[in-house]
Amino acid sequence: MTLIGIGVIIIGIAVLILSIFIGHALNNLANVLQGVDKTVEQLPKQLDDIMKETAGMISESNNTLVDVNDKLRQLSPLFYVVGDVGKVTRKFSSSLVDATESVKTKTEGEADGTEKDKAGGIYGTFALAYYWLKKRKEMKS
Repeated sequence: MTLIGIGVIIIGIAVLILSIFIGHALNNLANVLQGVDKTVEQLPKQLDDIMKETAGMISESNNTLVDVNDKLRQLSPLFYVVGDVGKVTRKFSSSLVDATESVKTKTEGEADGTEKDKAGGIYGTFALAYYWLKKRKEMKS
């Protein structure tokens, strides 16, 4: 055997080993493709189930939306009444504020007159106390 014969044998063994590895890799690839094929075969059935569930969910959502709209339509007069009551109370409170302000300005203007009458108020208090004492003595006797 010559060197060329030994080289051809080594190359042959290398090609054999390489073909075994490639065969094993192709076998694994074939198994993966079979799994993908099974998944793709089941996909239309799964999509049909998903579409049926989605259609049912959309139908229920529409029914719920119709129900909510109906209930809002029934409640809207109540909201209008509450709004009207709010407007009336706001007008009433603003008129009370106006009346309070007018009374306040009137009393501030007349505060000077009350200082003059302080002495009269003191005399009136003493007179009232004297009157009560006198009545009390009459009641006891």
